[in-house]
Amino acid sequence: MNLTLTKYVLPLKHTFSISRESHNFQDSMVVSLGLNDKTGYGEATANPYYKITFESMQKEIEGIRTAIENYNFTTSEDFNQFLIQQQLSNFAICALDLAAHDLYGKLLNKPLYKIWNTDNSTYPITNFTIGIDSIENMVAKMKEQPWPIYKIKLGTNQDVAIVKELRKHSDAIFRIDANCAWTAEETISYAPELKKLGVEFLEQPLKADDWTGMEKVMHASVLPVIADESCIVESDVEKCGYHFNGINIKLTKCGGLTPALRMIKKGKELGLKVMVGCMTESSVGISAIAQLTPQLDYVDMDGAMLLSKDIAKGIEIEPNGNLIFPSQGGSGITLL
Repeated sequence: MNLTLTKYVLPLKHTFSISRESHNFQDSMVVSLGLNDKTGYGEATANPYYKITFESMQKEIEGIRTAIENYNFTTSEDFNQFLIQQQLSNFAICALDLAAHDLYGKLLNKPLYKIWNTDNSTYPITNFTIGIDSIENMVAKMKEQPWPIYKIKLGTNQDVAIVKELRKHSDAIFRIDANCAWTAEETISYAPELKKLGVEFLEQPLKADDWTGMEKVMHASVLPVIADESCIVESDVEKCGYHFNGINIKLTKCGGLTPALRMIKKGKELGLKVMVGCMTESSVGISAIAQLTPQLDYVDMDGAMLLSKDIAKGIEIEPNGNLIFPSQGGSGITLL
């Protein structure tokens, strides 16, 4: 296989803020794997919370470049097993795993959802994320992008007041993501009012390791709670089953599509709602997520919609949220 690593600095339409950070640009690594005149693309974004940079991923992958280029590629699942043995970070594995899946589907000339025997006639609509900002700017972003479902980032000293004000300007479904900023007591206290305001669920209100607090929330919250920072890898799913109503799987955090498929299956076996989320990727990463949508209850794949300039073509998200799946195989990605 031919391996190429490319750094992109993705420009955002607006400053994007959550409870712990803000940024205007997103560093991203795109991996290209070429074989038999076909090229598969994968992506992983840098992330300060997990101490991942483009340079750290590049160094990891360059360290095994010869092994990758000499690898006898058969299936993306076998390739993932090979990657796990190389002691890479999950972010680096993700970029390679996504590229391998895109390549495998292109070699077979079949989209991944068909390879997985799923039907793309039904799928959840992605939410559109509104980052923390002044109420005036949050309202302006909603008006700029009318959407049926908004994910509202919170973690301020006026969170319920923000949702009350936003509700005056939209009848969309609201989802709340506090990114670990609340306590159990705050979560339980806020939930009744937020439910009245049309909030569907709360995502990761407590710190990732506050399992005692989450047990209290599970017993007392009137709103369902979805794990994000508490659900990183496959082994986290079972523990989340006792502390959350659902899980949000991030491909970059778990190591790509291969483990994500197993996490979806395990989550369903445990009776959890299953969501897949994004990390402000371009259409390279988003198109991979889109192939999973027929298997999901919820999806957060608005990353490319938040960019002022995309770097790839793949899945298309229409103004009403409907998806136009690419016709070519794999994740259907073409770099622009």
